[in-house]
Amino acid sequence: MKNRVRYKRFLRSLDPYIPGILTILFLSGWELSSRMAWISPLFFPAPSRIFLKMINLSSTGELWVNLLATLKRLILGFLLGAIPGIILGLSMGWSRRLGKIIDPIIAALHPVPKIAVFPLILIIFGIGEFSRVIAIGLSAFFPALINSMSGVRQFNPIYFEVTRNFRASRWKTFWRVILPGSLPSVLSGIRIALNLSMVIAVTVELINAKTGLGVMIFFAWQVLRIENLYAALFTTAILGIIINSGLHLISARIAPWAETQRLE
Repeated sequence: MKNRVRYKRFLRSLDPYIPGILTILFLSGWELSSRMAWISPLFFPAPSRIFLKMINLSSTGELWVNLLATLKRLILGFLLGAIPGIILGLSMGWSRRLGKIIDPIIAALHPVPKIAVFPLILIIFGIGEFSRVIAIGLSAFFPALINSMSGVRQFNPIYFEVTRNFRASRWKTFWRVILPGSLPSVLSGIRIALNLSMVIAVTVELINAKTGLGVMIFFAWQVLRIENLYAALFTTAILGIIINSGLHLISARIAPWAETQRLE
């Protein structure tokens, strides 16, 4: 029995290292397969060649210019969509009347693919940077809204009865009850919104942009520079890992009770 418990503890201790181990094994297998020509080196160049290309593109500045362009659109679009989404979501969760009015509109608009609306955005706002930011903002708005609204609606009604009994103002109810209680759901919505924003940012760059990681991918595909294409894809993946890791650290810092509940 003791040996079984120790074995389970040992497996749990390995959990943080499993993603890294799997990544190393995957890249090592890819490297070997490409160098041994078990897979096409043209379409699947060895990861070492891809990383060397990333270093080369970084030294020339091409990678940094495109990365910063994507980051700028991502941040502006995310803030434009997520902040109103969180505010409206918390309000809809708190006010049943407001929820009943806006819920049907959200239910109708949310399933529409945001990239499908991009041509309409271009017609309304013109071919420019603002249209791209609007498209990214739309992708961030709905996950932030829905998760924030769900975070408030899952409250036990007794919490609001307690605040009424203590004659707490609406402002205090919001800051002391609603915001802390819904924070885990809000943070989950932010994480989903950021990931979707990144997908849409790269997608709109594929369609209509002069700089960005999506532009790198598109041009590399056009001239069949496969290593450049993979370099842009790897950069996008690394950016996604950094963003998600950062959000995880922020969540553990400002909402540690949510992390404790998840582990339990």
